Amino acid sequence: MTRRLANQLALGGRMLSLDGHDDFNQGQISARTPGADTFLIKNALCGFDEVTPEETVTAAVDHTRPAPRTAPPELPLHQAIYRARPDVNGIVHSHAPYTLLFGACDLELRPLSHEGSYFVDATGVFTTTSNTVLDIATGDQIAKELGDTGRAVFLRNHGGVVVGKSVRHAAIFAQVLERACRLQLAALSTGMEFHYSSSEDVRLKQDFIYADLSVRSYWDYAVRRAVRRWPEAEQWLPA
Repeated sequence: MTRRLANQLALGGRMLSLDGHDDFNQGQISARTPGADTFLIKNALCGFDEVTPEETVTAAVDHTRPAPRTAPPELPLHQAIYRARPDVNGIVHSHAPYTLLFGACDLELRPLSHEGSYFVDATGVFTTTSNTVLDIATGDQIAKELGDTGRAVFLRNHGGVVVGKSVRHAAIFAQVLERACRLQLAALSTGMEFHYSSSEDVRLKQDFIYADLSVRSYWDYAVRRAVRRWPEAEQWLPA
């Protein structure tokens, strides 16, 4: 099970790289270990574009336990969310440019696109600090901003956090959020009034376009794309 999760983390990191989430070796992708009070996370030394299953580490949800030597500094962010949200099994934190830019503005994410529809009334904005999340108290504040049912949090001048019921969901929805932000910012840049989906259309899109079966197909596509870019990633696919 741990090896399968490590493979998924590596594939998720590669697809995030292709979607523009790279910022040197910063940002993380993590996955909760089923049946255990631990999670796997990309180590602090590698970027999304170079992470492999061997470059993940196992950390405890309990922040008082010693952290692995190569764990990322923002481990408390993941620990706080996993502790607060038992339904969350995957987390992505990145400095994706459009997500970061959107979070720096006082904007409400609108269902301008299919992607925006997924995040309607499901995002928060954390404004207390824009610094690296180095302590559990800050992580707890972000988890509180996420709430019981939130899907993402914009970190003011820092980036974004996206959660999912699995690491596959988190990786896909991090890409979905980045596209939603990019499209709305592009619409705003025209200076023209724009329209967005009705509440009923939003509901239908969430039920169909972002159903689990659909997300699985998006993951499979993104994996194929990653394998085309990095052929060695094929060895991380299920047998």
